[in-house]
Amino acid sequence: MKTRKGNKVYQLTSAQKLHYYSMKYCPKKQVLNIGTGMTIQVELERDKLEESIREAIARCECLRVQFTEDKEGNVYQYVAKDQEPVIRHFDFGHWKEEDAHDLMTEWTSTPFELYDSPMYEIVMIRMPEDFYGLYVKVNHLIMDAQALIAFMKDVMEIYSGKVLQDIPFPKDMSSYVKQLEKDLAYEAGSNSSQKDREFFQNLIASSEPIFTDIYGTAKLEAERKRTGNPNQRAVINTSDNVDANLASFYLEEDAANDLMKFCEEQHVSLTCLLLMGLRTYLQKENGIDDVSISTTIARRATLMEKRCGGTRIHSFPFRTIVSREDTFLEALYKIRDMQNQYFRHANYSPAEYYAYRKQYYNLENGQTYEPLALTYQPVLMKYSNEAMDKMDDIQYNVRRYTNGACAHTLYLTVSHRPMGGLDFCFEHQTGVVTYEKLQEVYFYLCRIMFHGIEDCSRTVGEIIDWS
Repeated sequence: MKTRKGNKVYQLTSAQKLHYYSMKYCPKKQVLNIGTGMTIQVELERDKLEESIREAIARCECLRVQFTEDKEGNVYQYVAKDQEPVIRHFDFGHWKEEDAHDLMTEWTSTPFELYDSPMYEIVMIRMPEDFYGLYVKVNHLIMDAQALIAFMKDVMEIYSGKVLQDIPFPKDMSSYVKQLEKDLAYEAGSNSSQKDREFFQNLIASSEPIFTDIYGTAKLEAERKRTGNPNQRAVINTSDNVDANLASFYLEEDAANDLMKFCEEQHVSLTCLLLMGLRTYLQKENGIDDVSISTTIARRATLMEKRCGGTRIHSFPFRTIVSREDTFLEALYKIRDMQNQYFRHANYSPAEYYAYRKQYYNLENGQTYEPLALTYQPVLMKYSNEAMDKMDDIQYNVRRYTNGACAHTLYLTVSHRPMGGLDFCFEHQTGVVTYEKLQEVYFYLCRIMFHGIEDCSRTVGEIIDWS
């Protein structure tokens, strides 16, 4: 297949394939839906906002991506042309806020038609207490969280240029297709792809990881009993019940600023600090120094990558072996050094990684070493031009909605709140993880991080015993 409806077709990228497989085998097809609402406490001019949304869609190639399947079952993508966007309106102004959020959760839980159909939905909304804005639902195949935030920023910056004086029109978004062609050329077999493959295959072959769970060693012990292998290190960490929910916890602005200041002073990323907190909690719960967590890499280093949209997230297991005698800072630097290596090789296919590891360690379907995944979203939902100066005192909210399904047991996303502080959002399978347990995970994660930054010469063992 070379064209579809007059549009050139392309293969799926590695990032898209991983998402597509999870949707294909998940009983709930809404598993890839991302639903987000963004509202500000200003009465927006409806016509100008709709104009701004239409212009932003026209500038955003990835939002117009659709999918098709050939007779052999191969899936392709193309950018649809000359398609009139459908923008709905909904007034929640006289609703209870809780009921409004329930309906948007319902919208988010509704699957898209997969083939030859738009993979986004936009609704202009009015919320209680005179908050106005938009709700956006997209399929993860066409956008990740950073792409979605970039699109919503573009809408509001275009709108600001229409209604505020002396506000320049935002710069063009970059081409999704050009970046897609570049990615597919890499995947077709470049020298850099071979170097990335060698790095990860050597990492896999170095030694076998071991599963550590938020509930301690019970799952590993049960798996050893099931397999009859007392040295079993991987477990089946999947569930037939993919029903999911979000549990969010808020870290106040001053405390969040303390974490950011420490990271700046010690030249480490907040992702490193979060990984340190999570892996130390797992070390505490399991009594094992060898801990693996899945970590995501956005792959948006260049200006083109930052502004091309699409889904660019690659997720890899991130293993650290930290002794109780290591200081907090020494352990952080181990994480930072490994993270820097991952960044250099992050274009490698995660699907190929998992296939190679499965074969190398003769794993059963569903067996893994990672109990959870972490994503940190550094992009703030703020204007990047003079509009923010003119709207400084205006309150605005960003809210994420669950789609009701999760292919993974536990997925933590940490992001910045519009008005300060950090959100810790745990997407979890409700049949596996309880809200009470997530409260505990969040409590100890923060306790470990703050004990560590208070005195980073403390040993990991001291922090675990103190926590």
